[in-house]
Amino acid sequence: SKLCKTVTVVHRRETFRASKIMQERLLKTSNVKVLWDSEVVDVLGDAKVEGVRIRNKKTGKTSDLKVHGLFLAIGHSPATEVFQGQLRLEKGYIALRPHDGLATATSVEGVFAAGDVHDFRYRQAVTAAGFGSMAALDAERWLGSHA
Repeated sequence: SKLCKTVTVVHRRETFRASKIMQERLLKTSNVKVLWDSEVVDVLGDAKVEGVRIRNKKTGKTSDLKVHGLFLAIGHSPATEVFQGQLRLEKGYIALRPHDGLATATSVEGVFAAGDVHDFRYRQAVTAAGFGSMAALDAERWLGSHA
C-alpha cells in the first residue's frame, strides 16, 4: 500500500484469520479496500495484466476491476504442521540441508522441500514456483542416483 495509489484485497471469506494486529494494520490503511467473500476468477489483458474478474462467492455475481498489477498470496504461515516430528523445522518452516548439489534436501534422505514451506524470507509466488521446480529436479537427480 506504500507504493500504490490504491490497493484492493480480494478475500475469499467474510473475515480474516490473521492476527488481530495484522488485521487492524490493514483495515486502518486509507488506500486499501477489501472485497469480502470474493475470489479472482480470471486475469484480463492481452500482453499485460489490465484487470481481474472477481466473483462474489455468496451472490455468484461477477465484476471486472481494472488493475495495473496483481499480487497473489494465500495465508501468512507455512502449512507444515503435518511434518512436525518428521522433518526438522525452524520457526515453522522446513529447514533445508543442502548436500551433494541438492539445494532443496531436508533432514530426511530423499525428501525435498518445494514451494514456500521453507522460504521464511521472500514468500512470493514466483520464488515458490522456482523452488518447486528445483525440488522436482533434485528429486529426479536423487532417484537417478539411488536406482
